Amino acid sequence: MAEANTIIDRTLAPLRRALFGTPAPGDNLPLTSDALGKVREMIDACLAHRGGEVSARARAAELGHLYLTLDAAGRERFLRLLAEEYGMDRESLEATMAAVQAASDLDARRAAEQALRQALVPRRVSLLTQFNAVPQGVKFLVDMRAELLPLARRDVALRSLDDDFRQLLASWFDIGFLDLRAIGWDAPAALLEKLIAYESVHEIRSWDDLKNRLGPDRRCFAFFHPRMPDEPLIFVEVALVKGMADNVQALLDEEAPETDADAADAAIFYSISNCQAGLAGVSFGNFLIKRVVDELRRELPNLKTFATLSPIPGFRSWLEAQLKDPDSEALWSAGEAKALAAVANGQDVPLTLLQLLARPNWWEDAPLADTLRPVLQRACARYLLDARRGAQVEDRVEHFHLSNGARLERLNWLADTSANGMRQSAGLMVNYLYRLAEIDRNHEGYRGQGKVIAAAAVRRLAKA
Repeated sequence: MAEANTIIDRTLAPLRRALFGTPAPGDNLPLTSDALGKVREMIDACLAHRGGEVSARARAAELGHLYLTLDAAGRERFLRLLAEEYGMDRESLEATMAAVQAASDLDARRAAEQALRQALVPRRVSLLTQFNAVPQGVKFLVDMRAELLPLARRDVALRSLDDDFRQLLASWFDIGFLDLRAIGWDAPAALLEKLIAYESVHEIRSWDDLKNRLGPDRRCFAFFHPRMPDEPLIFVEVALVKGMADNVQALLDEEAPETDADAADAAIFYSISNCQAGLAGVSFGNFLIKRVVDELRRELPNLKTFATLSPIPGFRSWLEAQLKDPDSEALWSAGEAKALAAVANGQDVPLTLLQLLARPNWWEDAPLADTLRPVLQRACARYLLDARRGAQVEDRVEHFHLSNGARLERLNWLADTSANGMRQSAGLMVNYLYRLAEIDRNHEGYRGQGKVIAAAAVRRLAKA
């Protein structure tokens, strides 16, 4: 929690400067009981809408300034005040429900139903909406929700407040309001710095690394909101290559020769990063891929293949859980068990496999890697095809792409040998293929029936 607070403080600091100027020396103050009373008075004044629109904006800005000067505990107390004291007006709700039931004609019923709709909206929603009119106010609310999310996971009242935040932000960040922009090396330095900071799949190690990812045979697209024009919401990095890529280190190699973009026949989506923690649960990633495909097809008509080179973040932890199960020997054949025992000096196979995967740089030992390959590929295919969390597949990246209508196309052996790639998925990566004529059908098959649309080669791996 301390680390999360540090990250949030870093995020809020530039917002505090942009919204309210240089912070006062007394920032990070506690919210005392006396100060809490002052906050309550300020909230009530905002909700009373006294003095017209200009006064309302000024009061909202003042309240936001107060919030930003509080320490983490004070901000939590502020949020709890909103959650516990500014929900629905129960008396008004009961009165309007009674009025609906008592309405004697159509006009009276319509008026009563309108009053009921208003009474069902928590009072705090009106307060949050006022920030929409304050400069940087939308970003302020997005970051406020980022602070709220971890608190709401363990508190019912705060969870209700988060529901209000999510619904409000979902309406403000509807796909129709978003702008798609291509980002190149000539973009403002401040925006490039944000790409480095927000990249969540494959760390950008240096400015040279970023320049390579924005080169002539690369593309980067991001969604922006008009009220947050300098803040990417989500961005995707694309490599223009020949054939379907099977190794991310090769894609990211700064020394590799450039591909002629006009000669490329495949667009590989190798990194998709959500940038705003406060927009969790507000989905626009599926629209991003479809829009980018349309943009690329217009720019480069020679492109025939649109696919990802994606991580499998849940595989390694799932595998380790399987290996602790007494039936885990089903993951390999008798011949593979003998081979594993041989490379592990005859020790127990499930324990040995965990030990082998823990060996530093095991993938550089060719005989060992060759022995592990069929076992790990089979296990990974079964994970992707069969592991479930309720009605959806367990792997979150797989769920994202299947929901968008992609097909599980190919498993790639030792496709990511970075520390993160080995830790998450034993180096395996997967291609999800977007065939434009099949996207809607695949989407319906997965979302409606839970069907994993997969190539025959992946299904054969699971049965081998």
